[in-house]
Amino acid sequence: MENFTDVKYILDGFLFVFAGILVMWMAAGFAMLESGLTRTKNTATVLTKNIALFAISCIMFYFVGYNFMYGDGGAFIGSGAMLSGKTNEEMGYPVMADFFFQVVFVATAASVISGTIAERMKLWPFLIFVVVLSGVIYPIQGHWSWGGSELGGLISGFSDFAGSTVVHSVGGWAALAGVLILGARKGKYGKDGNVRPIPGSNLTLATLGTFILWMGWFGFNGGSQLALGSKEDIDGIASVVASTNMAACAGAIMAAILTQLIYKKVDLTMVLNGALAGLVSCTAGPDLGMNIAFIEGLVGGALVVFAVPFFDKLKIDDPVGALSVHLVAGIWGTLAVGIFNSEVAILDQVKGIVVIGAFVFISSFIVWKILDLLVGLRVDEETEVNGLDIHETGLEAYPEFKRA
Repeated sequence: MENFTDVKYILDGFLFVFAGILVMWMAAGFAMLESGLTRTKNTATVLTKNIALFAISCIMFYFVGYNFMYGDGGAFIGSGAMLSGKTNEEMGYPVMADFFFQVVFVATAASVISGTIAERMKLWPFLIFVVVLSGVIYPIQGHWSWGGSELGGLISGFSDFAGSTVVHSVGGWAALAGVLILGARKGKYGKDGNVRPIPGSNLTLATLGTFILWMGWFGFNGGSQLALGSKEDIDGIASVVASTNMAACAGAIMAAILTQLIYKKVDLTMVLNGALAGLVSCTAGPDLGMNIAFIEGLVGGALVVFAVPFFDKLKIDDPVGALSVHLVAGIWGTLAVGIFNSEVAILDQVKGIVVIGAFVFISSFIVWKILDLLVGLRVDEETEVNGLDIHETGLEAYPEFKRA
């Protein structure tokens, strides 16, 4: 680089840092959403999980995961050494800015799991799983796609702009593996097969969390342009951000309309998840324009309305609907790129979904099972009934409302 203070270098680095800050703020959104959609007796544990998983993800991705994902290595895995190697000048952008932008995506995948296993999993087994996810599982599959190895050509042609599969479905597959071992919350499903609703404690917090996530997604998708140093780049970012917003809007309204038609009332929790599903749905292809984002969001919002009761029929208990939002809509969003982008073959998208999904689900299932055998995943029945907070954290989020 002739001039280290080159404008493109500065702008590209700024994009990574600023977009990364927006995505980091999504951690607060996940914490508020999960707190709002679960019961007050578990809130302190939920909040502890969300701040701890972010910290663990950042530490593990720095010391191990970043170079598993982006190190030269081989087709399956990168070099795995501590963050080092090429200089800023060689890369053409600040390496640490790139690391910061990438690490907040890892924490997002872990946050998906937190909501799915809420209200009955012990704190430390979950955090140990986050160590493995952020240090090994996430980076390995990321090496095949964003790391450029294409798994030796097995998933060549696979396209995922900002992570419908690489981030969101990965979190969903890992969560599904865990919840199958963990089982449902006590009282969620009756012996006759009836589903017993367990209302969230604070829909105000859940709504706030959704808006925070919506805002953070502009960094999630917009930053994935990965450059800001040209007119074409800022045009691309503007289109991506506008499309991201459109998809969320379409998902929210579709969920509102469908719940009114099906249940004769607009279900706020479904509307919130509809917006999030719209966001996930366009994340693989937010660069395809607003019309396509609108369609992706509509389908994503509809999928959530049907996927939530579908998982309940299977007795897969997901307190916040994360499997429906991140796994189901993530698969749809990845397929949508093959449908709407003539340069991407849908078969390549299917191969990417299947290969990454199988790897993450199987490896996660093995890790969850080992943890279950060694320390147990689930709290005892008395702890679950009384709430995890006192047992796991020694605190109550709302001590003034303690029952006599």
